[in-house]
Amino acid sequence: MSKVRVLGAGLAGCEAALWLAEKGVEVELFEQKPARKSPAHKSENFAELVCSNSLKADRPDSASGLLKAEMDLLGSHLLPVARRVRVAAGGALAVDRDAFSAGVTRLVEDQPNITVVREEVTELDESLPTLVATGPLTDGALAAAIAEVTGGDELSFYDAAAPIVTAESLDMNRIFAASRYGRGDADYLNCPFNKEEYEAFHAALVGAERAELHEFDGNLTVYEGCMPIEVMAGRGADTMRFGPLRPVGLVDPATGHRPWANVQLRRENEAGTLYNIVGFQTNLKFGEQKRVFSMIPGLANADFARYGVMHRNTFLNSPRLLNQGLRLKGHENLWFAGQITGFEGYMESAACGLLAARSIWAALNGRSYEAPPANTMLGQLTRYITSENKNFQPMGANMGLLPPLEEHIRDKRLRYAAISERAQAAMALWAKETE
Repeated sequence: MSKVRVLGAGLAGCEAALWLAEKGVEVELFEQKPARKSPAHKSENFAELVCSNSLKADRPDSASGLLKAEMDLLGSHLLPVARRVRVAAGGALAVDRDAFSAGVTRLVEDQPNITVVREEVTELDESLPTLVATGPLTDGALAAAIAEVTGGDELSFYDAAAPIVTAESLDMNRIFAASRYGRGDADYLNCPFNKEEYEAFHAALVGAERAELHEFDGNLTVYEGCMPIEVMAGRGADTMRFGPLRPVGLVDPATGHRPWANVQLRRENEAGTLYNIVGFQTNLKFGEQKRVFSMIPGLANADFARYGVMHRNTFLNSPRLLNQGLRLKGHENLWFAGQITGFEGYMESAACGLLAARSIWAALNGRSYEAPPANTMLGQLTRYITSENKNFQPMGANMGLLPPLEEHIRDKRLRYAAISERAQAAMALWAKETE
């Protein structure tokens, strides 16, 4: 029986371990929790969601929905778990994060071909095929070992998580339930601002005190895909109104009009006792979060179950270091997967684990490996992180990555549906060929 070592039991590591184990590969899965946790991790379970509990859109004519459809074709084990523990979120696949993590952990621990080793890995042993899926919070001795084999060529970004408030502390006289344009079953709670309230909130947010970033080394940047709300506010008075506070598609029943700005709350757990403040990733001091975010209509007496936090994320310079099989160039037995490669997002990270597993499977069987077709989402994401790019930043699924159709379709929804159908057909064929 072939043997593979997987470092990290996050989404990418679990997907890879489960897929390979199902093929009869003996997998050693190393996880440093609970002996050692990063500042962002709280649970001892695997596949922990540390930021949002939303896995984004589920419609196949959307970028995130297409990504999930491709993952289904590749034999994802995590998506079925997510769908079993989903919570209402309009057209998005949002999950009860604790139930999701627990479900993935059970799946891994019940797989007879996976041996879980709960200890910190401090060096890279390339005597066996090894997949590094330790995530963007990789640090300490292992980070030093990775830096040694990669020449120390890495990029660092700051990532942030949004606060969570309790449902019972919300003022429902100021809040209404609705999804944009009536999609879903009024799955979001909406906190509508009038112009005066918004301007006061914006001024307070811009002037609020931020927490010190102890890890700051002068060369770090804020990742655009997870922009702290206070940084966004500093870019202009209306920037938030065209971003996470956009009021389009909503009507405040108290006024009969569209709000001047609107904050949405998304259910955090199946019981509906906790809500995430959508788009409010932040690095404000905890006391400032309480003071400023309590200015949001309906949150005057909000009880914060978790304040927002900000942490440093480290990514490989994948365009220089990785080939399209996610193997480290010049190293026969070393692969990388997940957010450490620049695949940005929960599901993107999990999908990257599936791709790395197939690349390892090909190597174990003495076969060559080629990335998925260029007209698939995962094919384009792979090409993005492995092609020359002087300004490389992490990338998530988006329709702009995919090549246009031979015949242009003017209706955007129909065009995306056709692009998705083309991608799924190509992925189905590729998946069969790489089994």
